[in-house]
Amino acid sequence: MRPTPYVASLRVYEPLDAFEPAEQLRWQAIPITASTGYDEQIRALRRLISAEPPALTADGAHILEYEEKRYVAPWSTAARSWAALATFKDSMPSNVAKFFVPSNVEEATLINSETVEDKVPHILTETWLIPPRWFSLFESTERLRGHNEDGAFTVLRTSISNAKKRCMFTHQSVVGAFGNGPIEQEIADLLEWLNMFHPQSLVELDYGGLANYVEMVLKEDGLEGLEGDTSVEDIQLSLNGLASGDGAQAGLGYERLVSRWRRVSALEQAT
Repeated sequence: MRPTPYVASLRVYEPLDAFEPAEQLRWQAIPITASTGYDEQIRALRRLISAEPPALTADGAHILEYEEKRYVAPWSTAARSWAALATFKDSMPSNVAKFFVPSNVEEATLINSETVEDKVPHILTETWLIPPRWFSLFESTERLRGHNEDGAFTVLRTSISNAKKRCMFTHQSVVGAFGNGPIEQEIADLLEWLNMFHPQSLVELDYGGLANYVEMVLKEDGLEGLEGDTSVEDIQLSLNGLASGDGAQAGLGYERLVSRWRRVSALEQAT
């Protein structure tokens, strides 16, 4: 079972030669069969419950081999954990946050903010849902789904050039329909993130443990599990509707997508 079965990930895998020589040796030593998904989640949990200086424990990476070439997505769990803590603190008044963040962790935050690598994370994560903008980066033909020792899984993978073109189309469609605003800005931020990586990179959306919850919801509707998941098709339908000015089509696709994931998110309260 996955240590964090409620986390989905959007990852960018850069070619091995995009890294510094020392990092290339480090990533080359990781066996392609290594259980990096499990190890990353365990490391992330330890980072969250321990004020451990990042330099004390070397981080790992996810590895892909495609067309006889190795691609790497470093975990950067330290930077991601401290960023998540900062976001959590910013979500509430400072006089309230202190009751959730012990003083020793607060002190460690100040120290680690200076020692964490100042690099763009290769991995974005969300809990209990997948943002619609993530689905817009892929086509249904790029989806792989099935079952393994952890249960159900769904993974989508494409080239970063495809992902950026689709992200730009999404942004243009949303701006054309609604103008500038929070949703448009989130898509623009996603495109900015993609633009920071090597042009030969690969982009991957991994449902993680959420695939099991999606399957549960779909079976409750009388569908055959993951085969009934049309999240990518729904967002494409919605975007094509926005681009053509067909509000009914746009609304139909978006409502199908959001209603499915709203039910998945609701399971957080039931666990």
